Amino acid sequence: MGFFHQLHHEHQARYDRMFPYLWAYAGLLALAGALFAIDGREDVLRGLCTIITTEDALITDYVLVAGPGAALVNSAIVTAISICLLYAAGDTLNGMTLVEMGLMSGFSLFGKNFVNIWPILAGTWLYTKACRQRLAGNIGIGLMSTALAPIVSYIALDNGWGGPVQGVLVGVVIGFIMPPLATYTYRIQNGMNLYNVGFACGLAALICVPLMASLGADPTTHYRWAKGYDLPFGVMLGALCVLLILGGLFFSRKPVWAAWAGYRRLLQTSGRAPSDYLRMFGPAPVVINTGVNGLIGMAYILLTGGDLNGPTVGGIFTIMGFSAFGKHAFNILPVMGGVALGSLVMDWTLNDSAVQLACLFCTTLAPIAGYFGWPYGVLAGFLHSSVVLYTGSPVAGMNLYNNGFSGGLIAIVLYPTIMAIARHRKPALQDVDYFDQLEGDRPVIPPDPRVLQEEEV
Repeated sequence: MGFFHQLHHEHQARYDRMFPYLWAYAGLLALAGALFAIDGREDVLRGLCTIITTEDALITDYVLVAGPGAALVNSAIVTAISICLLYAAGDTLNGMTLVEMGLMSGFSLFGKNFVNIWPILAGTWLYTKACRQRLAGNIGIGLMSTALAPIVSYIALDNGWGGPVQGVLVGVVIGFIMPPLATYTYRIQNGMNLYNVGFACGLAALICVPLMASLGADPTTHYRWAKGYDLPFGVMLGALCVLLILGGLFFSRKPVWAAWAGYRRLLQTSGRAPSDYLRMFGPAPVVINTGVNGLIGMAYILLTGGDLNGPTVGGIFTIMGFSAFGKHAFNILPVMGGVALGSLVMDWTLNDSAVQLACLFCTTLAPIAGYFGWPYGVLAGFLHSSVVLYTGSPVAGMNLYNNGFSGGLIAIVLYPTIMAIARHRKPALQDVDYFDQLEGDRPVIPPDPRVLQEEEV
């Protein structure tokens, strides 16, 4: 056992140097929150109290509820908690680690806080004990499963049914069932929906919310949407993205040409999950990709007349996180273009708040564009722009990853349809264990972009 423990420790050390950068990211969030507080004479502590005592169903913008300073500090605290849990669990750091940081920091601006995430995380821990599994292999699922944290807040705050004890118990149950559920749902989506846990959370919410309603609760969606923060958030995001691009090009201990060549090869991949870009191409191309995708997301919001606030900045953080795991400029732009196309023929506009989020989170379907070609990506985005507007109602906004749920539905329908009609191939379900693959950090060889990875009839 000692030998295998040492071998695992040496194996895990490959990306341990990521920890200082993760802490630096959390520190930057805290610093940004402090600067907002100083500028606006905001009481951050009072804002944090407001955040943890507010019902968090979609759309609850913490920037509007408690101020930008408190929202960013909450994001920093949640990010720091996530880093500590990853370290304590001995989780293997890889591209999915950056995804988790993007999700936890982003959604801590509108729905997650440093209190309502704990019951779900405790449930995941109990699952590992009951099933005699390593916490390291499940902590990532636990972190992402906090998409259902609004359920914990709703019940704990006694909004029609329940109380703190009931809220904690329900959160523990959710955290307990999510690891096996997320493992199963991945296979039926065939790697075409990057927000797999979001789809699994949507299924869980479809059971939880009606059950809550039957017990006397009356959960409803909310609309709390901040405006007027385009300049400060734009400067913050723009500076971060430019810093990442320059860091990837000039401070990665690789020649500029090598970093750029790696990024160009990254752009040739489909993005089909699991695509761990950190293991496939190394840090430099991933950092460049993160900065470029962040600028694309910010530019899209501003050019379409949207608002930079908690939800949209959270969406941009999510895109940046998934830049290490499947998203790049060539596969996200067609899907975003499909949403823009929808605005021309449908009864909504691009600057509607829900559509702004759809413009960002529709990139969960980026593998469809990367795998089948950009016209199919446009189709996926076009469909997603409408489906996502209605998938949140049955769960009363309790699933923060609502776009992941919508994306999963579209992926399940489009994948066999495209394969059977357009490609004349037999649809084959994904038969590999997604999460087992994420437990490694050894470099993997990127597939030849000219070869379509699919079984022939």
